[in-house]
Amino acid sequence: MQKTIRDLAALQEEASSFVGTLVPRADSATLITLSGELGAGKTAFTKMIANALGIEDTVTSPTFVLEKIYALPADSAFERLIHIDAYRLEEGDDLGPLGFDTLMQDPTNLIMLEWPERVRDALPVATVAISLAANADGSRTMIYG
Repeated sequence: MQKTIRDLAALQEEASSFVGTLVPRADSATLITLSGELGAGKTAFTKMIANALGIEDTVTSPTFVLEKIYALPADSAFERLIHIDAYRLEEGDDLGPLGFDTLMQDPTNLIMLEWPERVRDALPVATVAISLAANADGSRTMIYG
């Protein structure tokens, strides 16, 4: 499915709508991958997901720390939002130092992973794969795979 997102308000609406579709898996964490060039909106979308989930903390890109974990409100279907940015990793790097395998075993985790192509060999199949692209008119194209 492909959508054109015209502005930040529409991106927030899309994030809220997307959160409404998420249901924890019975056997593992829910893994959402976000692909796209720099500036495509991967982190902005993750921030809006966090907002829609009720996270009040300031959500920032984990580019330099690679991973940030946020506790979700008690009424959420998930317990934690794990935001991983693999941009600084080399293709073929392992996510082991982040405890990724352990994180994936917990069905209460919602994992948002940016730049999955950098760690493709270390990833299971994503629950949802999203690709974002910035358009010349300032809009974004989102493709759900």
